[in-house]
Amino acid sequence: MKILLFSAASALALAATPAAAQMMTMPGMTMDHGQHRRAAKKPAIAKKTVVKKTVAKKTVAKKPSAASPAAPHAGHGVAMPATDDRSMPIGQGSMPMDHGSMPMGGGSMPMAVPGGPAQPAMPMDHGSMAGMDHGAMAGMHDMKAGLGPYSMNREASGTSWQPDTSNHMGVMAMAGGWHLMGMGVLNLVADTQGSRRGADKLFPSGMLMGMAQHPLGDGTLQFKAMLSPDPIMGKRGYPLLLASGETADGVTRLVDRQHPHDFFMELSASVSQNVGRKGSVFLYAGLPGEPAFGPPTFMHRESIMDSPEAPIAHHWLDSTHISFGVLTAGAVLGNAKVEVSRFNGREPDQHRWNIETGPLDSTAVRLSWNPTRELSLQGSWGHFKDPEQLEPGVDQERLSASAIYTRQIGPDLHWSTTLAWGRKTVEHHKDDAFVLESSVRKGEWTVFGRGEVTENSELLDTAEHGPSFRVGKVSLGAVRDVPVAEHVALGVGALASVNFLPADLAPLYGGRHPLGAMGFVRMKVN
Repeated sequence: MKILLFSAASALALAATPAAAQMMTMPGMTMDHGQHRRAAKKPAIAKKTVVKKTVAKKTVAKKPSAASPAAPHAGHGVAMPATDDRSMPIGQGSMPMDHGSMPMGGGSMPMAVPGGPAQPAMPMDHGSMAGMDHGAMAGMHDMKAGLGPYSMNREASGTSWQPDTSNHMGVMAMAGGWHLMGMGVLNLVADTQGSRRGADKLFPSGMLMGMAQHPLGDGTLQFKAMLSPDPIMGKRGYPLLLASGETADGVTRLVDRQHPHDFFMELSASVSQNVGRKGSVFLYAGLPGEPAFGPPTFMHRESIMDSPEAPIAHHWLDSTHISFGVLTAGAVLGNAKVEVSRFNGREPDQHRWNIETGPLDSTAVRLSWNPTRELSLQGSWGHFKDPEQLEPGVDQERLSASAIYTRQIGPDLHWSTTLAWGRKTVEHHKDDAFVLESSVRKGEWTVFGRGEVTENSELLDTAEHGPSFRVGKVSLGAVRDVPVAEHVALGVGALASVNFLPADLAPLYGGRHPLGAMGFVRMKVN
């Protein structure tokens, strides 16, 4: 526990401090990045009011671009909301801001109006720009996707994709030519699950993430790390009706409980090289890492990332997000990506603090396509060698397909939804799962919900798979996040859920519609 608390405190301090050091706070001067993009076309207008009007008219008149949105100004250390089609594409002819060409010396900047007389020079308040690092500021404009020439907003967990309009949260910094990003979410959850098979528990959850990028040839070298406080909750995880999978003692399966995630959720490296203006090839390796199967894992999907509970369909869709040994090769062509993984198919054991090893004996293939900026599609197949610790020698085949739609639907109003399907085939027996989840965020408030149906053969207390039961669940919740410091917010939220059981299972639970609820407080650094 001391190791985790020290790691969490260090990660949070590092996430907030470097970005604050790189913040371009310039009293007396407001920098309009839209004006920088147009400086090469025509001189700026001296009168402040005229400049604003000219910029506004030009922005409205500009035709939408078909390319990906531009990277945000990472130096400001804020969340990266997706931009609209008027943004300049990343890595495809984007125009860097040459601060060296701006006369920032002791003189003033002459301004001229096209077609009109020269205007008086505009004095610059250089005293208010003390400590401004123009090299770092220019470099922060260039943070891009790690695997190809597209918006970094597209990249989610592992090598998976999400819509370009997704928000990409993180505190940004520069260090010796490296682009750095960090974020963290720590939850304290009070959980109560009704019925004869339910229980109550207070537990921590969350994740701490760090990423480092550096240009390499015509591509990017990238390192990622993700840690979890989940092992603190204990080997048996937390109560969650209708969830099943993995083990707490190496002997019995966890049923009606969600297992804790391992302390090391991802330690990965990737390298990419661009091929033309719209393509790339890449390699990804992780111990642990995430193979090319399924949609982004649930804690990274914007449609449900604010919920503290795992989906009961987790082991159909994205349970491979912690695989101890992954090697993935892929190619990007425009808005399509194909990738193949070899990985260790065995799910993590009951020892949650260590790093496991095993042969790369399983295979996954995934095809991803983003037909529009708001929509991301994927289909994947995987053969899993001996995945269950309690079922040695039993292989599985899995299929997955998903669609994620994310867009801004109004001023400060963001909506994201995911529809996903997964299938597990065990000894010629097929079990399906379906998930529909969505969130709407406005200002400090986020409302989220999820509905899911699974065919589960692990709900009876037997060593082997029993008959499959079709069960369902609906959850609805909300959270309010209030900023308490730069890059830090505290949130308070709650959710309620109702479960749907067939008549055959009702006697075990004491009814066909047992209820559950969670209340939580959280701290976010982003």
